[in-house]
Amino acid sequence: MFPSKAAARQYLLSARRARPHTGDLLAIAQAQPAVQAARRIALYVSMGAEPQTGALIDWLLATDREVLLPILYADNDLGWGVAPGAADLVPGRRGMSEPPVDLGPDEIATAELVICPAVAVAHDGVRLGRGGGSYDRALARVRPGTPIWAAVYDAEVVEALPADEHDHLVDAALTPNRLIVLGRSQDD
Repeated sequence: MFPSKAAARQYLLSARRARPHTGDLLAIAQAQPAVQAARRIALYVSMGAEPQTGALIDWLLATDREVLLPILYADNDLGWGVAPGAADLVPGRRGMSEPPVDLGPDEIATAELVICPAVAVAHDGVRLGRGGGSYDRALARVRPGTPIWAAVYDAEVVEALPADEHDHLVDAALTPNRLIVLGRSQDD
């Protein structure tokens, strides 16, 4: 167990940067019934060494699904907009690519599936983010029963992570190699 979130984040991000990563999330996501059934999916545009989402976004748009992408506000909360296509995204805060139209923070409640970024997830569903609290706030707005998956690499699915009361649990870890159902889903 890591002694703190900061220690876990530092260790796991350093390990992520040091490992070569290949593949993206497309093939595994395509095979999932929840992805096949969802008409509106909240996702994100990957950056740097994060599991790659570009091909998945393109495929979702090509198969007539709506993709909600986050818009980072100055207070670190997230608004959401419909993805117009990769060429039509605009520069956002902290180097993010964002949709040009903000539909507001509550729009995530209209998603039928949410795939969010994470630094790591634990087998009990605890998600470790980058530390700004953006996704904990956004995930609190998701409709009950909507699947929430964290995109990570296989090595970032760990036994345990430090957690706070405000942390929002996730149902599964989507990796470039598989979908791992986490303990929270098994207990529901």
